[in-house]
Amino acid sequence: MKKKLMLVLGSLMTLASPLFAADGETATVGLALGAGVAIGVAALGGAIGQGRAAAAALEGIARNPNAAGRLLMPMILGLALIESLVIYGLVIALMLAGKIA
Repeated sequence: MKKKLMLVLGSLMTLASPLFAADGETATVGLALGAGVAIGVAALGGAIGQGRAAAAALEGIARNPNAAGRLLMPMILGLALIESLVIYGLVIALMLAGKIA
């Protein structure tokens, strides 16, 4: 899974690299592509991370229901930290989109 994701990202960046180096209209397309990739990768990574964290917490609760109180707060904290990384990706995408106009 990791190798496939890195291969896709590497291919995308290789294809997009001439767009980032060009001037004028092509640079605008490169910035738009960069903004789209930034939020797409951030959302994908955040969704995978949140899914794995929630699955692990629910599995722990299913194995030991008495541990639900001790697992809930660290899980919520972890999900908030994962979501903050996605918000950083959104901020980067908005900054890139702001340079287009």
